[in-house]
Amino acid sequence: MNISFDNTQNAFAYKTDKELKGAKFLFKTMAYPWFVKLGTTLTPYIMKTGLPFVNSLIRKTIFKQFVGGETLEQTAVVGNVLGNYGIQVILDYGVEGKENEDSFDHATEEFIRVIHYAATQTNIPFISVKVTGLARFALLQTLNEAPRLRSGVHDHEEEVAEWDRVRDRMYTICEIAAEKNIGVLIDAEESWIQDPIDRLCMEMMEVFNKEKVIVYNTIQLYRHDRLHFLQLSYKIAQQQDFKLGIKLVRGAYMEKERERAEQMGYQSPIQPNKAASDTDFNAAVQFCFEHLDHISVIIASHNEASNLLAAQIMHDKQIAHNHPHVHFSQLFGMSDNITFNLAKEGFNVSKYLPFGPIKDVIPYLMRRAKENSSVAGQTGRELSLIKKELDRRKG
Repeated sequence: MNISFDNTQNAFAYKTDKELKGAKFLFKTMAYPWFVKLGTTLTPYIMKTGLPFVNSLIRKTIFKQFVGGETLEQTAVVGNVLGNYGIQVILDYGVEGKENEDSFDHATEEFIRVIHYAATQTNIPFISVKVTGLARFALLQTLNEAPRLRSGVHDHEEEVAEWDRVRDRMYTICEIAAEKNIGVLIDAEESWIQDPIDRLCMEMMEVFNKEKVIVYNTIQLYRHDRLHFLQLSYKIAQQQDFKLGIKLVRGAYMEKERERAEQMGYQSPIQPNKAASDTDFNAAVQFCFEHLDHISVIIASHNEASNLLAAQIMHDKQIAHNHPHVHFSQLFGMSDNITFNLAKEGFNVSKYLPFGPIKDVIPYLMRRAKENSSVAGQTGRELSLIKKELDRRKG
């Protein structure tokens, strides 16, 4: 094992001094939780005013740091730069939270366009899909809360028809992805809409994951029930004779989940502390490696210890760094020290690269801002690495 996540020369080789200074300014700003809270509350409303200077400010700061571009063509430039450093791309058309059938159909067409584009590139093995880009949030919540639906019986014909359209959209996306050999990563979302998403993932895997893994479900290990869910998913895959595709993350809705549980008086689905999340995440990594013949895993983490653990397991078990069933991934704009140093050692590693009109990716950007301010040490770590590299370049 010859891997270090402290090597900033590798980490920031693709960034100019000016770009590094811009990132330094942004992460410094994110170090103030009160400012992030104010910004994330006001930004969606200010964006609706259409004031040009607001649009321009967002484009030059947080959008530039975390998003590939407004169009697929702009994003291709970033994808090509990453490709030069041996880094792959998970393309994400950053649409979510729409509420009408026309927008869902439009999103489906965009996802298909993204698949066709990815198939022409050598370093884009995956696309990412949010079910809230294809379905009403309220519909998912209804499905989540209705036990009758789990037995396939429901008394609202209109909602059954609406859900059938959602399934058809996802089926079409997965079918074309399978033809083009592009993986489809289905994002995890809030716990109170996750159940129908999990069922949809399982349905798609059963159809498209017979020979190889095309469809991946996302498991958020900051939930205390998800390690068990991973084990259960594997058992179902074995029984139904399909291969399991899993993306492991810690999660992105922690504060929202806790607040809702407290307000509504139910047990929070979130782990009691960070140590419990870390324990379950690492156990999930270990479980996937124990069943690598039948599981294809994406270790999507910004936690250095978890990435090192996975790399160490591969080293100890003599698993090739570029094993087709093991992939690492980090978000574009974060943890370059992990991504670029893994790539340098020949591991399969990618950046999750969203794109789309600024107004459509605002929910994603607000989550990134909140995540950086709430995850202990994340912003400080990013800042210290950027400063270290700027100092190294001066020297």
